Amino acid sequence: MKLLHLAPHIAAITLLGFLPISAHAADAGTGNPAVSGEDLTAASERIRQTGAKMREDLKKARARLEAQKAEEARQQAERKRQEELARQQALKEKQQREAQQAAQERARREAAARAEQAERQRQDALRAKQQEAANQAAARAKAAEALKEARASVGVRAFGDDRQAAKARAAEALKKARESAGVKAFGD
Repeated sequence: MKLLHLAPHIAAITLLGFLPISAHAADAGTGNPAVSGEDLTAASERIRQTGAKMREDLKKARARLEAQKAEEARQQAERKRQEELARQQALKEKQQREAQQAAQERARREAAARAEQAERQRQDALRAKQQEAANQAAARAKAAEALKEARASVGVRAFGDDRQAAKARAAEALKKARESAGVKAFGD
């Protein structure tokens, strides 16, 4: 890039190099030496110095260009490293978010399962309680019916005269009612 700035200088030096030859050839043709040997030596020295300066400038420009390329390469490598670090960090954060979401979903499912299990147990306990109450009511009704039948079969005199027999029949009916409903139906 910097070499393009030197192109006009190179062209000028090249033209200067041809100038003494052309001038010398022109003077040779006229027979009048316009340029002396000292002038040629001085011009040649100037050309040599200019060439040396240009070579020095080219070396410096090349060194600056190489340094600039090296700096750009270093900056590019640093950018790539930063981009890779950012990509890895983003990937790590994404994995953490996904793991956290999975854990939350698992916790929600477990909580829902526990709540469902607790509701089933509550419903089962309620049904058992209702069944127990129904069994007790049925046992009471059956005992009342048995007592009623016992009174009807014995008649009125049995309760007045034969109380022991009526008590035995009532106890027997109560026992049958307890057996059919279970012992828990009547709290002894």
